[in-house]
Amino acid sequence: MELIVESADLKDYLKELDEVDFSHPLIKEAVAEMFHDGQTEIEKVRTAFEFVRDTISHTWDIQSTIVTCKASEVLKYKEGICYAKSNLLAALLRSEGIPTGFCYQRLMIFDTPDKGYSLHTLNGVYLSSLNRWIRLDARGNEPGVQAEFSIDEEILAFPIQEKFDEIDYPTIFSTPNPKTITTLQSNINALEMYKHHLPDILS
Repeated sequence: MELIVESADLKDYLKELDEVDFSHPLIKEAVAEMFHDGQTEIEKVRTAFEFVRDTISHTWDIQSTIVTCKASEVLKYKEGICYAKSNLLAALLRSEGIPTGFCYQRLMIFDTPDKGYSLHTLNGVYLSSLNRWIRLDARGNEPGVQAEFSIDEEILAFPIQEKFDEIDYPTIFSTPNPKTITTLQSNINALEMYKHHLPDILS
């Protein structure tokens, strides 16, 4: 799929946002431990991606009720749904000057259409060394879900099943979708939020 950028200005993908709060002390501490001058850009992206994918639990997978939103919250509690985990990955990479945006898919929330749909968030990352964008899904692996870092062929968490009206949106946005952030900010029980209150369409 050919990716589309919302903004042609890479600076828009480097801005600090309320949800992408890379000036927070917790983020700064993680960045200092995670990155060093000897790493290439690609190594930094892989390191950050694997950290968020593997050390930050997906809230649904661990059946936790905690709702996190800001990158610093995700790092503090070591958990979040995909909306929140994508904020953390963006914060880590933007702190290093690596343009990072937000991408979306519309997926069945469980295994059949009658159980409903939800938006799923992943990240678009610009690699200046390759002069192109790649997409990464740091949702977190589990049986049947195996997302990997790749600069060649995308290895995302979920294959799109068009026959079930799932959608892979091509746009890389510079800010998180407002619906996803409002959802995180307006719910206090992550399990109830996940089952009943996730947005199911991009606009």
